[in-house]
Amino acid sequence: MSWKIPKPLVYTSVVATTAGVAYLTKDYLGGPKYEGKEDLVDKVAIVTGANSGIGRETVLELAKRNARIIMACRDMKKCETERRMIVLETRNKYIYCRKCDLASQESIRKFVTQFKKEYDKLHILINNAGVMRCPKSHTKEGIEMQLGVNYMGHFLLTNLLLDVLKASAPSRIVNLTSATHRTGHINMQDFNSENDYDDGKAYSQSKLAIILFTRELASRLKGTNITVNAVHPGIVDTNIIRHMFVYNNFFTRILLKPFVWPFIKAPWHGAQSVLYAALDPSLTNDSGCYLVNCKSAEASEEAKDDDIAKWLWKVSEKWTKLNVT
Repeated sequence: MSWKIPKPLVYTSVVATTAGVAYLTKDYLGGPKYEGKEDLVDKVAIVTGANSGIGRETVLELAKRNARIIMACRDMKKCETERRMIVLETRNKYIYCRKCDLASQESIRKFVTQFKKEYDKLHILINNAGVMRCPKSHTKEGIEMQLGVNYMGHFLLTNLLLDVLKASAPSRIVNLTSATHRTGHINMQDFNSENDYDDGKAYSQSKLAIILFTRELASRLKGTNITVNAVHPGIVDTNIIRHMFVYNNFFTRILLKPFVWPFIKAPWHGAQSVLYAALDPSLTNDSGCYLVNCKSAEASEEAKDDDIAKWLWKVSEKWTKLNVT
C-alpha cells in the first residue's frame, strides 16, 4: 500500500522548513552574543534614544543586571510605554524617563541640570540616539539635523556629564557609529552642508565625526579611569531607516524585505556589541577603539587623523558654546 502525502501538508512543511532556516540564518549572522552576567546594583546608566530599537534592547539588558537607568528620550509618551514594559519584564523598578531632545541644546542642558540634581554618580553613558538620511532640516541651533543629533548633541551631552563620570570612575562612554563612516568625509569648507546637501554624505560625515570625537576624547581622558569607545552595531532592523526610499515604498518593502530579512540584525543582536563596550572586563583599559561584533576593528584612515579630530573638537566647542557660562 502506498501513501500519498496531501499537498497542503507538503506546502506547510516547506514553509516551516524555510522559516526555520531563515531564523537560524538570522541568528547566526547576528554575530556574537555578549555572555557577561555583571551585577550592576548601584550602577547608574544613561541611554539616549532608549524607547526603541537598539537603545530599548540595551536598557532591557542593563535592567536585567539591576542597573539604575535613565532613558533619555525626545518622546515622553513612547518612553513611558516602553519603561513600563521593561519594569514588568525585569522587575527592576529603578528605570526612569527623562526628556532629552538632541536636536535642542537647550533641552540637553536642561536634562543634564535635572540629572545632576537627582544623581551624583554616572557609571555608563550610552550615546545611542540617531537619525539617518532625513530630508534637509536643522536643529534649533541651525545645525544640519544628522550632524546635530548624531554627533553634536552627543558631544555636548557627554562633555556636560564628564564631571559626574570622573567622580564615578571607573566609568564608560559608548558612542554608536556606523561602518558608513568609511565613505564619510569631514567637509571643512561646508561642514554644515549648506551649499550641497546629500542625505547619505551628511549621515556618513556624522558617523565619521563620532569616531574622531571618540579618539580625541579618549586622549583627553587619559589617567581619569574613564574609557570611551565607538561601536558599529551592524545593519539593524530599526526605525532609523524610516526616511529611506526602500522603507517608504510599499512595493519595494513587500518584495524585498522577505529576502533581506535574514541578513539584517534584530535590535537585540545590535545591542550585543554595545553591551560588550559598556560592560566587558577585558576593555577596562581600552579606550579610543572602534568595535565591531564584540571585538576591535580598524576604522578608516580619516577616522584616525588627529589633526582633523582637533579641528572638529574646536568647531564643536564653538557650535555648542561649551565653554560659555
